[in-house]
Amino acid sequence: MKLDFIKKLKEREDNGNLRRLSYSTLPLIDFVSNDYLSLSRSEDLFQQINSYSYQNIIHKNGSAGSRLLAGNSQPIEELENKLAGIFKAEAALLFNSGYVANLALISSLPQRSDTIIYDSLSHVCIKEGAQLSPAKSFSFRHNDATDLERKLKNAQGQKFVVIESIYSMDGDQACFEEIISVAQKYEAQLLVDEAHGTGLFGSGGNGLVCALGIEQKFLARVYTFGKAMGVHGACIVGSQDLIDYLTNFARSFIYTTALPIHSIFSIDAAFDYLSQNIHLQSDSQEIIQFFNQYYLDKIGQNDDCYKLQSQTPIQPIVIPGNQKVKNISMLLQQSGFDVRAILSPTVAAGTERLRVCIHTHNSKTEIKNLIDCLSSQL
Repeated sequence: MKLDFIKKLKEREDNGNLRRLSYSTLPLIDFVSNDYLSLSRSEDLFQQINSYSYQNIIHKNGSAGSRLLAGNSQPIEELENKLAGIFKAEAALLFNSGYVANLALISSLPQRSDTIIYDSLSHVCIKEGAQLSPAKSFSFRHNDATDLERKLKNAQGQKFVVIESIYSMDGDQACFEEIISVAQKYEAQLLVDEAHGTGLFGSGGNGLVCALGIEQKFLARVYTFGKAMGVHGACIVGSQDLIDYLTNFARSFIYTTALPIHSIFSIDAAFDYLSQNIHLQSDSQEIIQFFNQYYLDKIGQNDDCYKLQSQTPIQPIVIPGNQKVKNISMLLQQSGFDVRAILSPTVAAGTERLRVCIHTHNSKTEIKNLIDCLSSQL
């Protein structure tokens, strides 16, 4: 008798969407990582991080406990104050990852009589945070303010609308103006995940919301540091009351070992480094525009696939069918390009895709060669 989890694993394998951990020993050209500004590979940032003094730091390797026990320190609180300033908020609270931060915020803030409504293309951590909450939860069609309004009309209690600034699989931006307008009409509180906007936009890398000057429209904002910032960790920003509430009621904060001091120094250094090299944001936009134009000239819209419109480093090329997109991904890797397939059920069946990520360390020659190679496969 096979256990149910073994059956589910076999079912996934039969459907051609079994996930396996892998890495390449070959020197492939990176078109897969979230290292949009190339900070995770920056030798200068590495040296800046390692220049911090560990004098008078008791816990030099690990943090030795949760923040409410042994894990708190002066450098952590100083960094939170710095991040609050960068993100134009009253206060900030550090988390070990954006996933954990979203779980903490969404599972603890809405109450049993409330309603959470999130964009249907939100990251799974937002959906799971809603599932963990005692509140009712629904999705609205991606970036569709009309559908959001329909859901808000029937919502009960305090209403919470959750969106992302940039969506991780489609690479598009939130329709802020329309969504904010509808949320205000129904007195809904807005929460935004800036995972893929942190670093890429705004003064000092403070994200798309701050770049648009709409930060005060949101009750809470989540920023992550493991993508464009090239390090690790995350924070939630908002009012001091919000941060005090999370400190008392967010279980994934209360019962988690705090970030080690090296991560604290890394986050601090990464924002200093970006502020000193803010040209990386315009460098990123320039190379993205080159990719879009060359793709249009070389491939255009093909009957077998299509590229979603995106002005961000995330450039999805939809090639329906798990096996087909996996085969093309494998051929690209054999040609020296690290491009990965995104399969259903991660994305909806029929929208399987290559998720091409453009970085400041990608040269125009590399981009041309990638698109030429892809063109020969289609």
